[in-house]
Amino acid sequence: MLTTEQQKFASYFLGGPEILIAYPTDEMNFESKMMSLKSNNLGFANAEVYHELIPGHNLQFFVGRRYKPYRRAFETPFSVEGWAFYWEMMMWDKGFDNTPEKKIGSLFWRMTRCARIIFSLNYHLGKWTPQQCIDYLADRVGLERASAESEVRRSFTGGYGPLYQLAYMFGALQMHALHHEIVDSKKMTDREFNDAFLHENTIPIEMFRAIITQQKLPENFVTQWRFYDK
Repeated sequence: MLTTEQQKFASYFLGGPEILIAYPTDEMNFESKMMSLKSNNLGFANAEVYHELIPGHNLQFFVGRRYKPYRRAFETPFSVEGWAFYWEMMMWDKGFDNTPEKKIGSLFWRMTRCARIIFSLNYHLGKWTPQQCIDYLADRVGLERASAESEVRRSFTGGYGPLYQLAYMFGALQMHALHHEIVDSKKMTDREFNDAFLHENTIPIEMFRAIITQQKLPENFVTQWRFYDK
């Protein structure tokens, strides 16, 4: 469980090597306890299970310790967070968000991840103050104000680079597009595609695409993949 102090930086839950869950603690007053339950309700938590546990980060890190671990040197949030967010999209596509509560929770996280890009880039470009970021999340996205405050605290004190939040979305869109290209065309099965990505460990997604499509890349290769046309 996340401590009262930790929940000032994460009002939902965090994952990866260990799972950290926001929940009311003895030190909280009644209003704070209710806010913790409201921010980390079951509908919101549903999509985060896919992201943080299996098939998201927990599986990713488990396999990554066993296949080509030297490639962790090339780790970026595009491949790490992209994989986990891609599974949120895939579970939606496959119908796992099968109740109104789960659908709202999944769409809430999709919207929140979009909002993270907007407020973090505006902050790093010197256009918005932290308070403006909090107001944007609360007024435009619908986060509880306490949750908005924890989002902004974590984003700007957690050592995340300016492109970290953007990498969630772009990595997921790359994986989603590549899945459509490879699996929908029957070149690989779902299982083969996903196993292959995990077994190649954390390399740029276009390099993974080159491997599974057996491209021969010249020494002076320049990226040219256009994965999103909308």
